[in-house]
Amino acid sequence: MEMTEYREGISGVEKEENAIYLSTGELSKNLNVSVRTIRYYDQIGLVQPSRKDASGKRYYSKDDILELQKIILLKSLNLTLEDSRSILSEQSMSAILLAHKSLLIEEMEHLTNSLKHTQSLLNMLDLNVTLHWEDLISLVANAEKEKDWNQYFSVEQQANLKSQLPKLESGDTTTKKWINIIKRIELCLQNGVSPTSLEGQLILEDVNILSEETFGNDPELVDAFWEVRKSPKASEELGLLPISPRIIDFLEMADKKENLQN
Repeated sequence: MEMTEYREGISGVEKEENAIYLSTGELSKNLNVSVRTIRYYDQIGLVQPSRKDASGKRYYSKDDILELQKIILLKSLNLTLEDSRSILSEQSMSAILLAHKSLLIEEMEHLTNSLKHTQSLLNMLDLNVTLHWEDLISLVANAEKEKDWNQYFSVEQQANLKSQLPKLESGDTTTKKWINIIKRIELCLQNGVSPTSLEGQLILEDVNILSEETFGNDPELVDAFWEVRKSPKASEELGLLPISPRIIDFLEMADKKENLQN
């Protein structure tokens, strides 16, 4: 850091032969902080220059520069200027940092929820669901509600389902597989492809494979799950991917064909 020697030129003020100062412009350049920011900190009394010459030009000492460097560091931690002022005054630094940590945790939780809401909307768009503002409001409101899994599943069943089920707010591979199956069935319905066709049977086979990955060898859990999926209200309450009754009907008809063949 290049330093500029500054000697007070106003009569009646003792000269400081060995004092080294930086002007506002030099300080801005060396610390990569805007002149406007430095002047603002001066204005609010956060970091003030130790010297001013007769023309009002400001000069910062080594101690002033250190204070500004501290502010820059605290700002990188997302602390407010008021919290930074308190820390610089050595007033409960530990308490302030702990409070700030709690605030950051809350912000992280908020961002996590926002990410889930956004992923839910993306999944709905991927399923060709037409979205309106009401959908977004309802989605956020439902996400804040406590989900009553006890109404539909036993404690043992819940332990498996909560960790394995594809959820509307998830962007994982399993969720994408289920979305693609739903889209394939929609295409079959649009093109008049029967559930008893080869394509319908292949889709059912993929559903059975994914179901086995999700539920394992637990037919009772599979039956309980599909009963929930037949209810749009129950599916929405548990935050599951939306499936129209037509999709359920397609899979049930395909399943009947397979059972007849067996």
